[in-house]
Amino acid sequence: MTELSKSSKIVVSKDVVSCDLGEETAMLNMEDGVYYGLNPMGTIIWELIQEPITLQEIIDKILEEYDVDEATCYTDITELVDQMLKNGLVEIL
Repeated sequence: MTELSKSSKIVVSKDVVSCDLGEETAMLNMEDGVYYGLNPMGTIIWELIQEPITLQEIIDKILEEYDVDEATCYTDITELVDQMLKNGLVEIL
């Protein structure tokens, strides 16, 4: 698996379909048939990665909108993206 860095371009995998559930999102990995769910903050990030975007651009957008320090933001987003990578929901370009 590719190492995740702030310059990594992230995008939703072509094998994933998703459904907006208000503030939350349900996703289905068509490759393995497993469903996943995202809370409201995860949904915001999911919306951002519909088109290729760098990890740093995601962090910058979250920092603009929410009262969170950069270290916490980086850690939380990196953990989420790493989980999505492991589950085949996103790809690094």
